[in-house]
Amino acid sequence: MTPDEAIAFVEEHGIVLESASLHALPCLVEAIAGETLGGRWWAHPRGREIFALTRAVRASTAIATCRLVEGRITFVHARCWPALARIGGGLPGTGLARIGEIHTAQGRHRVEERRFPDWLPAQAVASARDLTPDEARATLALPSFLYGQRS
Repeated sequence: MTPDEAIAFVEEHGIVLESASLHALPCLVEAIAGETLGGRWWAHPRGREIFALTRAVRASTAIATCRLVEGRITFVHARCWPALARIGGGLPGTGLARIGEIHTAQGRHRVEERRFPDWLPAQAVASARDLTPDEARATLALPSFLYGQRS
C-alpha cells in the first residue's frame, strides 16, 4: 500500500480506526498488514511500513485525526465533515477534538488538540445545513451507541 492508497482507503470508508478492530469499523493497520492483528502492530514484520503509512494519513489535510470511537485514534475523511458539523453535538465532545503531533525543538513529541467544531472549515459547516440528522448519521455510519452520549 502506498500513502495515496492509504488516504484513498480512508476516503472510501469515511471513518476508519487506525489500529483497533471495533464495532465493524474498518481498520487501517489491518488493511495495510492484510490480516487481523491480535496484538500491537509495532512487532509486525511490516511495522515500519505501517508506521510510515499511518503517519502519511495523519499528515493529510483531507483527514482529521481524533479519538472519536472509544478514545481510539480515528481518521475522518473531509467528505464526512459536514455530517459531523450537523450532528457533532450528539457525539462525545472530547472525541471530536482534532489531534496532531508536534515535534519540539528539543526532539520531543507533544500532542496538541483543537476543539470541535473550531477545526471544521467554513464550507463543511455551510454544507451541514443541507443535511438532515438522519442523512448525517447515515454518512457517518457509526455504531449507534455513540449517538446521544456526551463526554
